[in-house]
Amino acid sequence: MNLPVVQARLTEADLERIRGAVAHVRAHDTDQVLADLLPDLTAEERADVSRHLVFDHTAVLVFPDSLDGLCEELRRCGLEPGDVTPSVVVRGRLARRYGALMGETPVGIVHAPVDGRSVEIFALPVPPHSPLQAVAADERAAEHEAHHAFALASPGVVAPAGLRTLLQERAGAMPDGGGYNGHEDVTVLYFRTRHHRRFELRLPGRHEPLPDPTLSLLGVMTGAWATQAIRTMAELAIADHLADHPGLGTAALADLTGTDPDALRRLLRYLTTLGLLTSAEDTYHLTALGQPLRTGTDFSLHPLALLYGGPFYDSFAGLTHSVRTGQEAFAHRYGQHHFTYFAERPELGTLFHRSMAASAEMFKPVPALVDFSGVRRVVDVGGGNGALLARLLRAHDHLEGVLLERPEALEAARTELTALDLAERCTFVTGDFTEAVPDGGDVYLLSRVLHDWDDDRCLTILRRCAEAMRPGAQLLVVERLLPQHTAVAWDVHMLCNVGGRERDEPHYRQLLKKAGFAVGECHGLPLGASLIHAVRATPCF
Repeated sequence: MNLPVVQARLTEADLERIRGAVAHVRAHDTDQVLADLLPDLTAEERADVSRHLVFDHTAVLVFPDSLDGLCEELRRCGLEPGDVTPSVVVRGRLARRYGALMGETPVGIVHAPVDGRSVEIFALPVPPHSPLQAVAADERAAEHEAHHAFALASPGVVAPAGLRTLLQERAGAMPDGGGYNGHEDVTVLYFRTRHHRRFELRLPGRHEPLPDPTLSLLGVMTGAWATQAIRTMAELAIADHLADHPGLGTAALADLTGTDPDALRRLLRYLTTLGLLTSAEDTYHLTALGQPLRTGTDFSLHPLALLYGGPFYDSFAGLTHSVRTGQEAFAHRYGQHHFTYFAERPELGTLFHRSMAASAEMFKPVPALVDFSGVRRVVDVGGGNGALLARLLRAHDHLEGVLLERPEALEAARTELTALDLAERCTFVTGDFTEAVPDGGDVYLLSRVLHDWDDDRCLTILRRCAEAMRPGAQLLVVERLLPQHTAVAWDVHMLCNVGGRERDEPHYRQLLKKAGFAVGECHGLPLGASLIHAVRATPCF
């Protein structure tokens, strides 16, 4: 019996992207694509590069209902595609951007020959009504994965190393990830140009980057300069000015920011090398990397730039003290723990809560990761400005919330939830979670709380939660987990500025078990965070 083939329907927008890629491949040769992508290269340099690289394909990402029947759909468009194989690199990039939303969803890759080259089609299957519809909408708008690709025509290791150096130092191309695809035995290296274009080098076999150790160390050692340059960019609202007026020159920006034109030009040049801006003939544009420094946008990193370049930057000068004593440098520098210090200075307290909101992007998948159908009351323990609680209340109309926080934090939360028309569904409770936690909740939240404290204090907080919870009530813990890269960096930050620590998953499981919880699944979240799901299982100690 022959079963019917499930057709992989493509939207007209996706079909148009494929047609555009076919037209581009047919109309351009290697030299033309290089000239378009990398205008800083001279004709002589392009000719030399063309001896080692050939324009191989143009790539697009599309979103069929299913991978089944995709090739048939492409044949109806006049293409002759090969087989669909897994795309390791692009799936990894999407997983890093969207965390648990991606789940186990595969990403397919198929090549369709076009006049001696090909169109490379990445396909993320997005069934109707799937949460992945949001991923598809975001990717269509941003086109993160669209690019042109060059294949290495010269064997050996010298040509790839020389090409990478030339492309970065002369053409201004910035590395943008990549990896080894074992299905094709090809190393894929992505680059981003100064003009927001992406391209790919395809190198046969497995290749590892060969950075210059001294230059790499110098780059790390001058990281403090980058922190302060970014803080100055934030203080001067350069991202906002360039978003409102792309292509401004130094003189106009100096007038808007009240700065010395020559000094500003030198700062802008440095920010360009950091990848936050692009420049051409003394005019400047924001890059994707610089966009999050805009104010008034969702998940703006503007407040974090001010905080990390301000009091936390200052306290990091005492990191040696922290390493020698195990005590936070912030208290050594300022004479108080940072929570107390910020509470007594409203401008810093406001900045801190805005900074916490900047990384609230990590909460996006949470409403869909937990079954809230039988839940009525959600208690957010130490929830700051209520970003996670607000997301749950917006996603599930039947929920009511309780937010436990310090008085100054509650004011910020009340303002935020009022602006979202959610304050009437939330009770605001002043208190100390080391002493007591509101009872009667079906779900309790501990989001970025436990990493602020040592193990003994963590156990105290968890036991206060357990005392307030009935058996079967759920606890959701959001933290960054070691050995993930961002968690390793934040662990040093916690040592220096807070006195807490980041932990790995087994460590948190041990603490939760000691406090009377049965620990369930652990889900990955955006920005390197994780969600640990636990249930109140035994009487508290």
